[in-house]
Amino acid sequence: MTEIRHLSEAPTGRRPLAPGAGIDAHRHDTHQIAYASRGVISVTTDAGTWVAPANRALWVPAGTVHEHRAHGDTDLRLVGLTHNPLGLNRPAVLAVGPLLRELIIAYTSDPERDDSGLRPGGKDSQQDEGNVPRDVGERARLLAVLLDQLKHAPEQPLHLPTARAPRLAAVCAALHRDPADPSTLARLAARAGASDRTLARLFRAELGMTFPQWRTQLRLHHALLLLADGLPVTTVAHRCGWASASAFIDVFRRAFGYTPGRVHSTPG
Repeated sequence: MTEIRHLSEAPTGRRPLAPGAGIDAHRHDTHQIAYASRGVISVTTDAGTWVAPANRALWVPAGTVHEHRAHGDTDLRLVGLTHNPLGLNRPAVLAVGPLLRELIIAYTSDPERDDSGLRPGGKDSQQDEGNVPRDVGERARLLAVLLDQLKHAPEQPLHLPTARAPRLAAVCAALHRDPADPSTLARLAARAGASDRTLARLFRAELGMTFPQWRTQLRLHHALLLLADGLPVTTVAHRCGWASASAFIDVFRRAFGYTPGRVHSTPG
């Protein structure tokens, strides 16, 4: 990420994105929630990548240089916030229940927007279009309920951090290229010219998780992106390193709360 745009306010609104499209590196002086009501959205910073399907949202704090990427046909909803209701100064993935989902969709379906579907986050609409809130008071009440729900949204461990140490980075890059690689940590360490004890220590120290935990995160990330592109569940399972579709479905359900088949039928 080299050329970085600066926005004084994080925009609020709806932005449909085609598969593979995105929003290039930028930062804003206010906070933002990014939510894909359809498809899968990822946010990347120099600290790593966070990915969210339609029952998760991404929190991006003020000042964070980041870029968005759509996986599958994505309906991106953005909520700009002047205050920090979460008290988090780092990106995070949050669980989104049915009520919070509908609040985000309603709040971002504002008719006062530019051609991209976005508008500055702090302004309130005075217009009326269908069921969209028309006055400042009504819109403020909608935002108040949204923020109340957001404060209680559990944080989800869906961060894939970036490795810094050269030998650790080499191992991570190899598994990014082939998530299905079944190699043990000892074998991967030998390829990188390190001991398995050294790599195990680096995984915990730099990435905050054990090697098996990181590899599962990596495979789940890749699985989400492949599912969003429309690949069959069985194909995704094998490409991401699971021995069977049933084993993949079990891990996926425990991580996301639903089966991978639902990614193909996410409501818009």
